[in-house]
Amino acid sequence: MIKKIIYLFIFTCLFIINAPSITEVNSQNDESSYVWSHGLTLGDNLKYKTKFSNFDYVNPNAPKGGRISQPAIGSFDTLNPFNLKGVAANGSYYIYDTLLKRSDDEPFSYYGLIAEGVFHPDDYSYVIYKIRDSAKWHDGVDITAEDIIWSMDTLKEHNPNYKYYYNNIIKYEALGDKIVKFYFDQSGNRELPLITGQFPILPKHYWEESGREFNKTSLEFPLGSGPYKFKEIILNKKVVYERVSDYWGEDLPVNIGQNNFDEIVFEYFRDRQVQLEAFKANEIDIIFENSSKRWATGYNFPAKDEGDVILDVFKSKNVQGMQAFVFNLRKEKFNNIAVRKALNLAFDFEWLNSKLFYNQYQRIDSYFDNSELESKSLPVGREYDVLLEVSNLVPDEVFNMEYRNVVGGSIQQTRKNLREAQLLLKEAGYIIEDGRLIDSTSNEPLVIDFLISQMDMERIISQFQINLKSIGIDSNIRLVDNTQYQKRLDQFDFDIIVANFPQSLSPGNEQRDYWGSEAADVEGSRNLIGIKNEAIDFLIDKVIYSDSREELIINTMALDRVLMWNYYLIPHYYADGIRLARWNKFNFSKNIPDYNISIFTWWSK
Repeated sequence: MIKKIIYLFIFTCLFIINAPSITEVNSQNDESSYVWSHGLTLGDNLKYKTKFSNFDYVNPNAPKGGRISQPAIGSFDTLNPFNLKGVAANGSYYIYDTLLKRSDDEPFSYYGLIAEGVFHPDDYSYVIYKIRDSAKWHDGVDITAEDIIWSMDTLKEHNPNYKYYYNNIIKYEALGDKIVKFYFDQSGNRELPLITGQFPILPKHYWEESGREFNKTSLEFPLGSGPYKFKEIILNKKVVYERVSDYWGEDLPVNIGQNNFDEIVFEYFRDRQVQLEAFKANEIDIIFENSSKRWATGYNFPAKDEGDVILDVFKSKNVQGMQAFVFNLRKEKFNNIAVRKALNLAFDFEWLNSKLFYNQYQRIDSYFDNSELESKSLPVGREYDVLLEVSNLVPDEVFNMEYRNVVGGSIQQTRKNLREAQLLLKEAGYIIEDGRLIDSTSNEPLVIDFLISQMDMERIISQFQINLKSIGIDSNIRLVDNTQYQKRLDQFDFDIIVANFPQSLSPGNEQRDYWGSEAADVEGSRNLIGIKNEAIDFLIDKVIYSDSREELIINTMALDRVLMWNYYLIPHYYADGIRLARWNKFNFSKNIPDYNISIFTWWSK
C-alpha cells in the first residue's frame, strides 16, 4: 500500500478478510464459476452492502466547481512517482485509479473501483478480479487485464516498496480481457486478496507503444484513468490538476460526493515559514500544520479573529505509527546496542515539550502507539510463548522488563540520564580524551551527522546536540535539498535521519519492507535502519500469517516489543489530532470519518 505518505498510499494490514461465503464452483476459467463480492474487509463485516449508494461521510449532492490550493515544500523534477528517479510532483497519484477503493469510516475495508467484483477461495491461495466494462483511460481506451498485469510487473521491477509489499504474489495471468488472477506462494495470508487491489493501475499502451522509458524522470503529462489529470506545471513552483469532465467512474458509489473541485493546486515553497506567510496572504487555502510553535503562535492574525480563517483539530482512530531519529545500522558506530541506548538517554523529550512544543505532544512508546497492538507491561500467555520461540535471539529484557522511554525534564533527571549514558559508552569501548569521546580500538572520535531536508528540525536537534556534547559526542546538522535528501535515503547514505513508519490497525506484508532482512540491502527500500535480525523476520511472518484478530494482536505485540528493546531509533512524539488551518471557503460533511481526512470529499462554498 503505497503512498508517501503520504500519501501513506501507505500505508497497512492484516486481519480476517470477510467477503460473502465464496467457494469455487469448478476449476474452469469461466466467469460464472465464481461468486463475486463487491468488496473485501479485514474487519468483521463490510459496512456497505452490495447496492449502497454512497459512503456516509460524503454529501452526495455536493456541487462541482471551484479550486483548492495547498502547499508543497521543496521541489520536483518528475511526474512519475513510481520509480526511484527524481522527486515526484505532489499529487502525482491523483491521476490513477486502483482496483479497489478504501472506505474511510471503517478500519480496513475496500470496495470495487476499477474492479466490478472480486473472488478468493476459502484458503486465500489466489484472488480474481473482474474489471468493469466501463473502466477507461483518459484517451478512451478500455482498461484491460493486460494493464493490470503490466502494472504489477513494472512496479515490482522498478520500485522495491512494491516488490516487498507484494512478495507473496508469484504469478498473475489474464483469464480474459476483463478478468485477472493473482496466485500466492502460500495459502492462509488473509490480507493478500485485499492488498492486491491497492496498487495503481498504469496504461500499458501508453508506455509500450510510444517507447517511453518507465525508469526515467519525465515531465511529460502521463496518461491516467482517475478523476483528475495534469493541467499545468511550473517547474519547482506549481502543479495544477483539473477534474476530468467525462471521468468514467464519476457515478460509482465509491465516488459519489467526491472529487468536487474543478482544480487542485500545489504551490511550492522553500520552507514552511514562507508557506505560512503565503497562507496569511490568502495565496493558499489550507495547511496541515506539523509545528507546535506555528500552531500556537503563527496564526494570530486578523483573518482568524474575524472568522475568515479557521483552525481545526481532527481526531482519528488510526494507529499512531513511529516517528523517530533513525540510526543507520550500516554504519559501524551504531552496531553496538549500548551506543544506541546511550543516545536514547541523551534525548530529553520532556524538556523539549515544555520549552519548545507548548506541551502539545506526547511521547511515542510503541511502533503501534495508541492502539491495541502496542506492547505493554510484560509478555504473558500466548505472547510469551511466541517470544519463547526466539528467546536466544532477543535481549533478555524482552521477558523480564517493561519497556519505558527515558524520562527527563529536570536538571537532576537529565544529569542522571547522561551519567548512565556515559557508563554505557564506556561499556561499548569508548573513552574521554580532551572532552571528546574516542573509540579505544580505532582511536577515532564518535561524530554523528543528522541529515535533514527541512529547517524545522534544526531547533530540536540543536537542543539534542547540547546533551550529546556534554558526554563527548560531536555532531553536525546537514541540511540538503529534497532531491539530494531522497537520493541519499534511497542509497542509505546517512548517519541519523528523521523518519516515519505509518501503520494501520491491520499490519501485514509492509512489515517486511520496514524491518525485513531481505530489504536491508535493496536500494530504495523502507528498511532505512538496515535491520537484519532473524527474530524479527520470524515475528514478521507470524504477523502476516495470523489466523485471527486475536492472534494478529498477540504477534504484533511481540514484534513491537522486540523492535523497541533493540533501540533501533529514538522515538519522537505526536499531537492529539490532525491540525488543519483553512480559509473559510469550503464545506464538508459533518459526518467526519474516523480513519482519514480527505479534501476530495470537500466542496467550494
